[in-house]
Formats: sequence, C-alpha cells, structure tokens
Amino acid sequence: MHDDRSLVESRLKRVLDERIRPAVYPESVPLTAGIWTAPDEPVPVAEGLAAPRTPIAAGSPWGAPWSTSWLTVEGTVPEAWAGRTVEAIIDLGFDKNMPGFQCEGLVYRPDGTPVKGINPNNQWVRIASPAAGGEQVLLHVEAAANPVILDYHPFLPTGLGEKATAGSEPQYRLARLDLAVLDETVWQLVLDLEVLGELMAELPVDGARRWELLRAVERALDALDLQDVNGTATAARAELAAVLATPAAPSAHRISAVGHAHIDSAWLWPLRETVRKVARTTANMTALLADEPDFVYTMSQAQQYAWIKEHRPEVYAKVKQAVAEGRFVPAGGMWVESDTNMPGSEAMARQFVHGKRFFLQEFGLENQEAWLPDTFGFTGGLPQIIKAAGSKWLLTQKISWSQVNSFPHHTFWWEGIDGTRIYTHFPPIDTYNCSMKGSEIAHAARNFKDKGRATHSLAPTGWGDGGGGTTREMIAKAARLRNLEGSATVQWEKPAEFFAKAQAEYPDPPVWVGELYLELHRATLTSQAKTKQGNRASENLLREAELWAATAAVQCGTAYPYQELDRIWKTVLLHQFHDILPGSSIAWVHREAEQTYAAVTEELTGIIGTAQRALAGDGSSGREVVFNATPHERSGIAAGGARMAAEPAGDCSLHARPGGGFVLANGLLRIEVDGRGLVVSAYDLAARRETVAPGAAANLLQLHPDFPNMWDAWDVDQFYRNTVTDLTDLDELAIAADKPQAVAVRVTRSFGSSRVTQTLTLAAGAKRLDLDTEVDWHETEKFLKAAFPLDLHTERYAAETQFGHQYRATHTNTSWEAAKFEACNHRFTHFAEPDWGVALVTASTYGHDVTRTVRAADHGTTTTVRVSLLRAPRFPDPHTDQGVHRFRHALVPGATVGDAVREGYRINLPERRVPGDAEVAPLVGVDSDAVVVSAVKLADDESGDVVVRLYEAHGGRATATLRTSFRCAGVLDCDLLERPLAEQAYELLDGAVELRLRPFQLVTLRLARG
Repeated sequence: MHDDRSLVESRLKRVLDERIRPAVYPESVPLTAGIWTAPDEPVPVAEGLAAPRTPIAAGSPWGAPWSTSWLTVEGTVPEAWAGRTVEAIIDLGFDKNMPGFQCEGLVYRPDGTPVKGINPNNQWVRIASPAAGGEQVLLHVEAAANPVILDYHPFLPTGLGEKATAGSEPQYRLARLDLAVLDETVWQLVLDLEVLGELMAELPVDGARRWELLRAVERALDALDLQDVNGTATAARAELAAVLATPAAPSAHRISAVGHAHIDSAWLWPLRETVRKVARTTANMTALLADEPDFVYTMSQAQQYAWIKEHRPEVYAKVKQAVAEGRFVPAGGMWVESDTNMPGSEAMARQFVHGKRFFLQEFGLENQEAWLPDTFGFTGGLPQIIKAAGSKWLLTQKISWSQVNSFPHHTFWWEGIDGTRIYTHFPPIDTYNCSMKGSEIAHAARNFKDKGRATHSLAPTGWGDGGGGTTREMIAKAARLRNLEGSATVQWEKPAEFFAKAQAEYPDPPVWVGELYLELHRATLTSQAKTKQGNRASENLLREAELWAATAAVQCGTAYPYQELDRIWKTVLLHQFHDILPGSSIAWVHREAEQTYAAVTEELTGIIGTAQRALAGDGSSGREVVFNATPHERSGIAAGGARMAAEPAGDCSLHARPGGGFVLANGLLRIEVDGRGLVVSAYDLAARRETVAPGAAANLLQLHPDFPNMWDAWDVDQFYRNTVTDLTDLDELAIAADKPQAVAVRVTRSFGSSRVTQTLTLAAGAKRLDLDTEVDWHETEKFLKAAFPLDLHTERYAAETQFGHQYRATHTNTSWEAAKFEACNHRFTHFAEPDWGVALVTASTYGHDVTRTVRAADHGTTTTVRVSLLRAPRFPDPHTDQGVHRFRHALVPGATVGDAVREGYRINLPERRVPGDAEVAPLVGVDSDAVVVSAVKLADDESGDVVVRLYEAHGGRATATLRTSFRCAGVLDCDLLERPLAEQAYELLDGAVELRLRPFQLVTLRLARG
C-alpha cells in the first residue's frame, strides 16, 4: 500500500481549519453595543452597570493599558432560531495564543449576577438551549484591558508594567459581537477529529492502530460535504464511531485529570487584577461543573478564596455549594503558593496554618496534600513543615524546568533535613496547563519514569498563569480519552483520590534526600532587593510582636492583638507568593509591596511599642530597659527577656597599618584593612588562625555583566562568571568610629553610575566584623557580589533553611553539584574544618555562591563565599532596584554552627531600648543553645494558652528543659495548627518540660496557664 499519511494529515488540518471549525456557528447576527470606561481603577459592579454608554461596534479600538471598560451588548434571537442552541460570541480582540496574558472580561446579567468569564479560549456565553424566537438578550461585560507584557518577542523592556509609564493608547480592537447558533453536532465532530488526529500523530508508523485511525479519518472526510458541513456532520461522525469506541490496552498508563487554573496571585498583573482573574475563572468553573457531571475542579491558595468571598460574594456562594458537593476541591492547604526558598521558618509554617485553617473554617475540609506546581525549588526544611501541618503528600511540576539534570523519579519519598518523608508526585505530563492535547497525553505516558512499578500519574488540566481554567473542549477530549486504544486513559479525580491510588499501588518508591533544587530561576534569590528586605523585616517584626504582646498579656493583662496579627500575617504571607518575593513581577507589584511593607512595619512597631511600654514600667526614672527578642542570651539579658543592661567594657583599638589602611582589634579578633579598603586579615587571636586566604582580600565587591539567555528577572546563567570586575578603586578610606566600645572604618567607592559606602565595625566583646553597606545603584544588566575568600578546606558547607540548615558541596564533582552555582541561605552560611569554622551572617540577602580553588604557592585550599547584593534586569521591571539600598552582614571567624545560629538571630533582631526600670522575665526559657525557640505567642483560639514553637538548630541530638515564668497547668504536644497530637510526647514535671529532640526536630507546645 502506498504511504499517503502526509496527504491525509494535511487534508485533515485544512478541512478542520477552513471548513469544519467555521461551521460550528453556521448562522449569526450582530449585537449592538455600548461602552463606558472607568476613569481610573475598577469600580463596583453597581456603578459599572449604571454608567452611561457610548455606542461602539466591532472593529473599534478600546482599552488603554490597565483600564476597565464596561460593555453592554443587546440583541434579539431571530424567530427562525427557535428551538436551537444560541450563544453570544464576545471577542474583545483576543489572541488565542495568549490565554491569561491579555484582555479578559466578566459577563453579568442586568441584575448584577455574574455569568462567566470570557477569554481567548472561552468567548461564548450560552443564551438558551433551546432558544425562543424573539427572546431579548442583554448582557454587561466588565472588560479589563490588561496589556501584553510577555509578548511574542519575550523579555523586551517595557513600561507597560506600571500605570504611570504604560501610556494611554488603546491596546485592543473589538473583534466580534454576535448572537450565533451553535451546531453541537459539528462541535462534536471537531473534537472527534482533533482527538484522533492528535493521537494518530503520536502512534508508531509501523503500528496497525495508526493506520486504522488514518483510514477512519479519511472516510469521515469523504463523508463530509464541504459545501454542507452542517448537513453531513452526522455522517462524518458515524465513520469515526468505531475507532473511538475501541478500548485501551489493560497496560495503558492511567492519568488522573484534575481541573485546574494555576492563577498567579500577582505576576505580570497587580494584586487587584488577580482578584478579578479569580472571579472570572471560578465563575466559569462553577458553570462548567453544573453542565459536566464527571468533571472535578481544584483550586489552591486560600487567599484567592478569601478574595472572592470579599469581592464577589455571588461567585463565592456558587463555589461553596460546589465544594459541599465534592466537585470544587480546595487544594494545597496554604495561604498562597509561596516561594519556599526564602520564607523563614515561622512564615513557612504559617502558610499552612492560615491556609488549612481557612479551608477548615469555610468548608470543613482538611487538605492532605501540599500543592505547589510552579514554585522555584523546595528547601530541605519543607517536608517536616508539611507533616507538622497534618498533611502527607506533595505535588509539584516545576522541577521539570531544570536546565541540566532530569529528575530521576515521578513518584518518590522526599526526605527532609530532619528525616521526615513526604510522598511526592511530579507529573510526567510536564505542564500545569494541560489542555488534553494528544501530544501531552502521549508525553506523560512515554516520560513516566516509574513504569513497571506504577501506572498512575496526575495531569493538572486547564489554562493557568493568568487563569482561565478548564474549557468544555478539554472535558470533551477527556471523555474520548477515558478508554481509547493507543492512548493513556483519562479520568477526572480529586487530588486526594489520585494520591491514595498512587500510594496504594506504589507504597515503597525511591527516596530523594534533601532539597529539590530547581536548576533555573536562581536569580530570584536576589532580584528586587527591597521586596526581600521588606519580607525579612516583616518576619522579624512579627516574631517580636507576638513575643512581646504575649508577654505583656500574661504578665500585665494587656489585650493581645489577635485580629491585627492574623491580618498582618496574611498580608506578609501573600507577599511571599512565588512571583512577588522572588522579584519576578512587574514594577506595579513591587512598588505596592514596598508600600505595604512600610505600613506593616509601622503597625507592628506600634504593637511592639505598646507591649514593651506596658512591660517596662515607670519611665520617669530616666533609665532604660533593654529588650532581647533573640532566642539566646545577649548582653546579659535572657532570651525573650528584658532588664537594665550596662554598656560592655571597652577594649577596642584602632591604629594605622603599615603600607596603608588600618588595624582594628578587640582582644578576640585583629582585622587588617589595607589601603584599598579591603579586609586582608581577620585573625582569630585565641585560635591563632587566619580567616582570609593568603594573598586574597575579603569584602571584595565584584561586578559582573548579567544578561541571561531568557527570563531576565528570574535567571542568572553560569557564563556570567566569565567576566568580572573587582571594585578596588577608592574614593575614601577614613575612621568612622574610634571608641573603647567599638572601632570602625568607612570605605567609599564609585563605579559606573553607582556609589557604595561600607562601614566595617569591630565591637567590644564581639567575635565578628560587622559590615554595613549602602549602595546607590544605577547600573543596568549588572550583578553585584561581595566576596569572602576563606582559608578553609572543606567539601561541604551549611546554609540555614527553615528549622535548621542544609549542606551543599563546595566542589563540582557531578552535574548536580555544578548546577547549584547560585543557592539560598537564610541568616547564615557556615564553613568548617573539624576544629575551626567561619560564619557569614546576613540581615536580608538570600543568594550566594561558593567555589573552591587550590593555591599554587602553598597548595592550600581557598573556599570563597560570595553574597549576592544587587541585580539590574530590565524585564519585567525595566528599572529594577535602581536607587539606594542598605545591607548588613557580619563575618564571624572561629564560629561553630551554633555561633552561626546565634549571630544570625543577633543581626536580624537588634535590641530595643524603652524608658523604664522593670526587669521582664521571659515567658519561657530553654537551657540549651541547641534548642531554639522560633515563636512565643498566645493560642489562636483566644483561650489564653501560650504556644511555644522550638527546634533543634545544630543538627544533633539535644536534651533541654523548658521552664515558664508563669504558673503552667499543663502541656500539650501539638501540630502547627495548635491541635493536640494523638500521641502525647511531652509532660509537665515540677513545672518544667523535659525535651529530647532529634536533629532539626520541630516541636509545638501548648502551655495552659494556671
């Protein structure tokens, strides 16, 4: 037989495009329309409905960037259409290749009831089926003219990401405003042919099934009269019925489809637009659930439910009903799909606390799965947090984006730093926007790495990123793929149903230990420095606000600000979303974030001040009480306590260095700063050990070109290291302080269009060099780092993460290690030989890199850590990080990992001084530095119980005693939501709790007050 495949396949494509798809709507009449554009931000629905309209027709331009227009469309169903299915077609000027990334609309009835969203792949609004002739049609559309930021030529700098620079020219042109008859037979024929054509292309050419499909398609096209598609569609479908009815092989891969719309809570649009994106999508999904009995839809992010509840109560009512019916499934149990690299320990825990509690309170449901398809890698501290929140499964998709190494499993146990394991699935379909294309389904089956041991995978199905969700076409395709020879089988299921089946089938998959590092988007650890600093500052302030408010409530009877703290936590958690905290959103988002963090700082500072004033007592004596919020004693003040504190005895000295520069000393360290303003020696006097590698200089600022191949704000590509400029030119080197309590030098440099001033301080009694850096940054596409070459030989180093630290290699033996050329830390990195170590601690930076070399002169090893300070990408914010920034770091020679933990907390939680003369006993105290208290608060249920969260911080076994300054009537071992665990691990003996902790173990205790 002659091979005519390409002939039939080309025929299918042209006939579908030019004859069959146009025949889906064989008859149409135009709608009349009027428009009103809101003068600024979106208006309430009632105002939009009532505003006067100006006539507008298809073909007319509309929509300045970020504006909102209200369209009213009117028409009459022709008498001849009586008994047929009639729909309105509203095309705002859509590009079908950009769902979620351009204009969108929400359709309302005249009474203000939302009907559904419209977007490029969902332009229809059902009027009636069957329709009545003469029926009047009146619909209103709230149309959002969101500009296209990520265009066909991606990553070009654009001013469209901020209202002030976006311009006022119309972005769109109305394309179609019609009433039309829907021919459902032709619509079904389109889906038949698409499914078979897409499946056919994935089957082997030498297999019989491919040829069976080809001949069936050919017969269907022969049966179709191209001059009368609507009249012959039934006959064409009949030719396809047999091949569509042939069941799949028993060994076929099984796909659990989950209706889904991955809606970024902010990204190429501001937060206010996400509120409307969620409303449009959920309105569509609840309508689709009513029409499709097999369909199941899932949505994560409690914040998005809260937005609909507040802003679109009519839509939320439908969501609640669908949730109660088990068809609309809340997933993930987090407040937002956050970044997991940078959020601190408590913040990561509170993502689950607030997310799960919302779903429990609103729907009576508790999630068992964490749902993070698009997050940019996962820290080793996360499995313990997931388990402590009462969950046991994790779904992610993003690691399929890794540039170098293909992850070896699709279903596996993921083991965290403390040994906790979470059953994890990574869908082989390699997208969280599955559209049920044959190529996607075939890829999932071929790509599945667990063949022979497992048969199930999951497919999040629906348009995402900017929303949209599942379409009726996807559901129709899934129905055909439910049991079709040559294809994987597809069935709509809830995430929990999938995980239960997968774990029952494959209970003992391989284990992956440690972080799930994404080999991409590494620059998100640095982009938008002020967003990151706002996050860290807010986390620190929340710790203090809870600690001091709880202490004041217990000791002074001061009212505890439950509602205020709940609201602020949710605000901070929202801004940890995986395109806000990582710095990958438009300028509008980060400008608002900076304003929000400023407001959070003001409110939390007020809460802290109120509590501390109540605790400090009478301030008329002229004396001050010093408050210590760290989990370690400092300046003679207990952790979490306050008292009168004397200034430290001074023994610092500063003198000129031969050859230029200065020598700073305090009896513990001797620091040499050369004539270039660089640290050439940091000598540990007790250990008689030099920190800085021979011939090298620390605190060396280095500037790299930074123009990645794509994803500018997200990525830094390894070739950036090929070119580096050491910033050694000096504007000024001067003494900044010369007192017995502290000595300091100031270094000022200029480079490019920027200027940096650093103050290097050595304080009395401190075994650390404090580094304060101010950068007036005006570079473009540059990367600024500060290098610390250490005279240390080590094959691994520790970087703090949630509730502990994780180790990474200093070498590049394998491609996995080489790919981690930029990584995340929280408050510290730590480097050690068996008897001596060095820590570098930070108040607000996250990105760093570590390299090692062997010196030719003495064959010793230099291990260099470089902190990442600033970048200057131009997409999506062309002015990223321009302006003044301040950073604080400290170099700690001779540090153990315990010292690194302590100094990390110290630099993040400065002492506070308040007029008064009281001594404030800590609410709780722990007698081991290895056991760190991460939170002290009152229980969220307002019972007055004190909640204490703590963890083992050094990576070893720890025994400690926890005591309280109040009468404790009982202790409960709890989960993160402050609910007692089934097995009580701790008990109260003589007013104390004896703790025995595994390495990095996390514990939450609920202490009843007597």
